[in-house]
Amino acid sequence: MDLLVTLIAGTVQALLSLTELCFLARAILSLFPLSEDNPFLVITAMVTEPIILPFRTLFDRFGWFQNSPLDIPFFVAFLFVQMLGVLLLL
Repeated sequence: MDLLVTLIAGTVQALLSLTELCFLARAILSLFPLSEDNPFLVITAMVTEPIILPFRTLFDRFGWFQNSPLDIPFFVAFLFVQMLGVLLLL
């Protein structure tokens, strides 16, 4: 039973690390003028947007950071994924 829990925790930790890498790749790629059809942008958006969308909806509903030049829901979602990884290690 302990081996199964360790295996599941390790798998989830690996998926969270991969998701963090996708967040970082998306942030870096957003600095370059790439087309919307770029395969790297499409893949990173497919991985990260389902995580960002609830935060984006929440921020839009309450009108938080409407005029901010930064994508605050992106940063909050990234921090959320990192916190999940830390909590999984406890």
